[in-house]
Amino acid sequence: MFCKSDSNGYREVLPGIYMKTVVYGESTLMTEFRLNKGSILPAHEHMHEQTGYLVSGKMILSIDNDSYEVVPGDSWNIPGGVLHCAEILEDSVAIEVFSPRRDEYIQ
Repeated sequence: MFCKSDSNGYREVLPGIYMKTVVYGESTLMTEFRLNKGSILPAHEHMHEQTGYLVSGKMILSIDNDSYEVVPGDSWNIPGGVLHCAEILEDSVAIEVFSPRRDEYIQ
């Protein structure tokens, strides 16, 4: 699968948090998140392993019992079944890959 860059296709999944599935295959799915300053990603967990990279902005990411100040160029990996949340400190863009593929993210 190949996808050209496109500014369309974002959907608001929580107040101030927008996502778009960029590309996916048999076992992985890549998303782009646009996160508005002040938005909160509440604590949650899921079965999917989640690997991310902050393109721009700033946030506090909590994974299990640890919290990190995340700035552009920082990356993370969250194993499946681990509680995590985020507080968005500046307008941000993050890229995340999920495995196995999150079919509910395919429109």
